[in-house]
Amino acid sequence: MAKESVKARQRKREKMVAQYAAKREALKAAGDLAGLDKLPKNASPVRLKNRCQLTGRPKGYMRYFGMCRNIFRDMALDGKIPGVRKASW
Repeated sequence: MAKESVKARQRKREKMVAQYAAKREALKAAGDLAGLDKLPKNASPVRLKNRCQLTGRPKGYMRYFGMCRNIFRDMALDGKIPGVRKASW
């Protein structure tokens, strides 16, 4: 489980990226690189890291479900994810 400060930092970055998305798009379309430089660094979507929504774990992230493999496995075995079941053949 990630530290609360790391998860809070990620949430802050996500909020800032959403806040400046339209402005960044307009500056990029105009080709105003100086204006892009003046925006906060955390407003860039490149600085976001895919993290598990429940634990904040950065590794083993499954994009389709938005969680790490450990939590996905636990939830799938408990039947909490619709349409997912253990494979057997």
